[in-house]
Amino acid sequence: MNSVTVARPAVAWVIAVAAVCGGTAVPRPAAGGEESADAAGRFAAAEAGPQAAPVEPVAAEQLEASIGRGVAFLLASQRPDGSWGSADNTRGGVDIYAPPPGAHHAFRGAVTALCVSALVESGAARPEVSAAIDRGRAWLLEHLPDLRRATPDTLYNVWGHAYGIEALALLHRRAAGDPALAQRLEDCVAGQVELLDRYESVDGGWGYYDFRIGSRKPAASPTTFTTATVLLALADARDLGVAVPQRLFDRGLASIRRQTKPDRSYTYGEYLKYRPQHPVNLPGGSVGRSQACHAALRRLGDPALSDEAIRAWLERLVARNGWLDLGRKKPIPHESWFAVAGYFFFYGHYYAALCLESLPAADRPVIQDQLARIVMAIQEPDGCWWDYPFYDYHTQYGTAFAVRTLVRCRHGG
Repeated sequence: MNSVTVARPAVAWVIAVAAVCGGTAVPRPAAGGEESADAAGRFAAAEAGPQAAPVEPVAAEQLEASIGRGVAFLLASQRPDGSWGSADNTRGGVDIYAPPPGAHHAFRGAVTALCVSALVESGAARPEVSAAIDRGRAWLLEHLPDLRRATPDTLYNVWGHAYGIEALALLHRRAAGDPALAQRLEDCVAGQVELLDRYESVDGGWGYYDFRIGSRKPAASPTTFTTATVLLALADARDLGVAVPQRLFDRGLASIRRQTKPDRSYTYGEYLKYRPQHPVNLPGGSVGRSQACHAALRRLGDPALSDEAIRAWLERLVARNGWLDLGRKKPIPHESWFAVAGYFFFYGHYYAALCLESLPAADRPVIQDQLARIVMAIQEPDGCWWDYPFYDYHTQYGTAFAVRTLVRCRHGG
């Protein structure tokens, strides 16, 4: 074959990308998934990289005004049933592989969860915001338990389960004083964990296509960023006291480690691990995905991931932001340099903001201002953000990721 399928984060898309380059096989971790004693030396290249140019600090009132416009857009775009996003608009983009209706159930579930999370994390206490959150919560509780894969080869539902757990965990905090609601939320989270267990790849970790077999236990090639997203959600579930099988964490982490290059760029998916020099696996292609992997590895206590590596990749995201921006708003996924797709843009910045939270407080302000400057500068006149034309989901998920990023750019937050 002369092409390789390179697939989507956040809500999941697909396109064929020319496969060039071979390369040396990715180093494997020690037996049992444990990092060997020389891990620090093996990943030394991850701690060096381009330096970001300094920026003027962002005034708090400017930051809050931008967040406020994003919140207003989310309030205006919520559907009457409490959800966000639809398949109504196919103008301006590419109709990607989305078997109906299940694929769109997955997209709407993931996007609705992201929007609910953004409204909760914004901290806006106005009655209309609380009402929108309550409508979104009701929709999630009703529809997430029924979410399944669309077809044997299409597993977009894993995004809905993962972001659904994130939203439900945030809603659980708001349910203090209402034991009945808290229990409903916990029960729904437990159901989503069971579904992620069901749709875990036979290889460990998670992907969203099973083009190999279409088996009951998916033979999907796990992708690093999908696996990282799911692992973070499972950590949220575990923090709530919901039972999560330890093997899901162990197998997911092992999958990510198998795909980790010495400079901490990550292969797109395990099917590319023997082509580490494919453009999408180079630092310019990985810059939006490495952030999610780092956030998951740090959250789960990976001892080989240093603060220096996290900082270096945050600096790289800012200094090499043009590689992501070149792909932003392009209608064909992965057509840009380093096979970057537009939908990595806000996804990558959100997970970068999560990485920031794992660093000492004194290390955060400069990069907070850099991230805020990048995101605020591209807010649309109507208050939304978007990076890829995708039916009628793109302005909603883009705005949700952007708001969640800017919330983490509040100094002292």
